[in-house]
Amino acid sequence: MIEINKVYKSFNEKEVLKDISLKIEDGKVLGLCGINGAGKSTLLRIISGVYMADSGEVLIDGKNIYDNDDVKKNLFFLPDEPFYDFNSTPKSIIKLYNAMYNLNLDIYYKTIEHFKIPLDKKIIKFSKGMKRQVFISIAFAIKPKYLILDEAFDGLDPFARMYFKKEIVDLVSDNLTTVIIASHSLRELEDICDTFAIIDKNKIAASGELFDSLDKIHKYQIAFDKIINKDDFPQIYKTFEQEERIIKIVTDLKIDELNEKIKDLNPLFIDELSVNFEEMFNTVIEEGGYLE
Repeated sequence: MIEINKVYKSFNEKEVLKDISLKIEDGKVLGLCGINGAGKSTLLRIISGVYMADSGEVLIDGKNIYDNDDVKKNLFFLPDEPFYDFNSTPKSIIKLYNAMYNLNLDIYYKTIEHFKIPLDKKIIKFSKGMKRQVFISIAFAIKPKYLILDEAFDGLDPFARMYFKKEIVDLVSDNLTTVIIASHSLRELEDICDTFAIIDKNKIAASGELFDSLDKIHKYQIAFDKIINKDDFPQIYKTFEQEERIIKIVTDLKIDELNEKIKDLNPLFIDELSVNFEEMFNTVIEEGGYLE
């Protein structure tokens, strides 16, 4: 289990993270999201033991992660810009990681082959997506107990994304690996994450089981026989869109409650639409974390 307890971090007197607390159970895939500059990458570096929190702590299996090699050997952190030297190739860099981790080389070369990555070409000459595929291959070969990924989907083409998500699911299923993925690709996260955390204004704005939280909000399409002025519509919505006589809202009201609130407006019909992670994220940011 990963336990984040009241973590605070600042750089040059600028608050980046404030009072961050979160528990991530074993075998969970957590999607970490927030707008640019929200502090996602900083939090991942603290969880991975790269940065030390100014206050608070991160415990992995009950032990403090920072400056603890015994804990770190069970964790692999893939940052947005992983380190490699000028002469590194996929064949040479695996020797470095094999010295630090007990790699399954068959898995590494199988994944590299699947991605069609040339083994002897310098990594520095690869596209961002190809670089990402090299280090994803390393991650899968390590089979860590804890896998931390920053912008994991960045640069990956659709086929690589599909393969990546399948392998993540298999890793969790076969090894009970705990995965944290920070990404702006919320639709991709929704495919594989069972839990989530949204960072806003330096704090956790919302977190929990993804699909339980999606059930807390509802999206409706409502038709009228005339144009309804927004000011005449009850203030029961989190978001409001209007196109002529059709109104779309996101609200926490169930359909019976909504019917009661707007019955005087005489709607022609009300359709409930599915809510996705991206819509929930936008609602949380706009509302300042109402899904606590």
